[in-house]
Amino acid sequence: MSKYLFYLFFCTLFSLPTLAQNTQIRGFADVLASYENGKTSFGFDEQDLFITSELSDRISFLGESVFKYTPSSPTHFSVSIERLIIKYNIQGNNNIILGKIHTPLNYWNDTYHHGRVFYPTIGRPLLFAADIIPLHTTGVGIEGHDFGKLRFGYNLFVGNGLGSEPVVDNDKRKSVTLAIHIKPVDKLKLGVSYYNDAVSKGATVEGKVINWKVNQNIYTGSVAYFGKKIEVLAEATYANNKSDTTGSRNTFTPYIYTGYRVTEKLVPYVRLDYLHYQTGEILFNKDNTTSFVGGVRYEINYLAVIKLEYQYIHSEIQGNNDVITFQFAIGF
Repeated sequence: MSKYLFYLFFCTLFSLPTLAQNTQIRGFADVLASYENGKTSFGFDEQDLFITSELSDRISFLGESVFKYTPSSPTHFSVSIERLIIKYNIQGNNNIILGKIHTPLNYWNDTYHHGRVFYPTIGRPLLFAADIIPLHTTGVGIEGHDFGKLRFGYNLFVGNGLGSEPVVDNDKRKSVTLAIHIKPVDKLKLGVSYYNDAVSKGATVEGKVINWKVNQNIYTGSVAYFGKKIEVLAEATYANNKSDTTGSRNTFTPYIYTGYRVTEKLVPYVRLDYLHYQTGEILFNKDNTTSFVGGVRYEINYLAVIKLEYQYIHSEIQGNNDVITFQFAIGF
């Protein structure tokens, strides 16, 4: 009887039904064909399993797991939990979020996750491959959106820092992310964000052992406009890594994407990327790089998109490279 009363009290307190309501399971996948250095290759990127569930009018769940090729795995494939979020609505558009999230540090990382079908280009901007942005954070935060005439929004998140695992922090210091944005007119979003963390000596970050304590500050600014005809996404990221041993080093990584909707389904586009590291960089792998992407996107429907893309990359370390890529991305 006591167990039954406790269960009844718990359900009444949180307005929870006995079973989860409105649970949806979706997925995303894409296949690729590329021509590079005189060789044609076929492959695939990731298979994404996306689950959402509304447990009550205040509590919801989001889970995202990715199946991908991993050469270091014994089976050459691995499963990664990319997001695991429990959200509690406090009041209105204000929510408490707990779990593992995509760090809301710029527009791309906060908007485009692992469903390639929604990407305006085939892949992410170069700053993601260069590990400038801390992609994920596990912790707790508060968020809100669509306040006032400017549709103001905010996100404050505190979590495990760089070098930590999703289930335990490797030191006492927590990372802090603060992002704010406005949407003054329809389809336009302006945002700025800030990230602060301290990497402890001996921590492993992106496979690299850090031999000294590093204090990191990252600042970003974003302009995103996706109208009926014109698409523009421009972001700039400035990262400062400071150590008492080696001093302070700065990295600047902007990119700009533009597209024009010729017809309802056809969008030609270009993207320019630029990675610039200060000499003596102490955390990132220094490789000054510029890139040009030109492509065309054909939207068969909302969940089926094909893209054909040419990319030229000039790398300080690896030299010049040209690649042509075709992608068929779907949601299901």
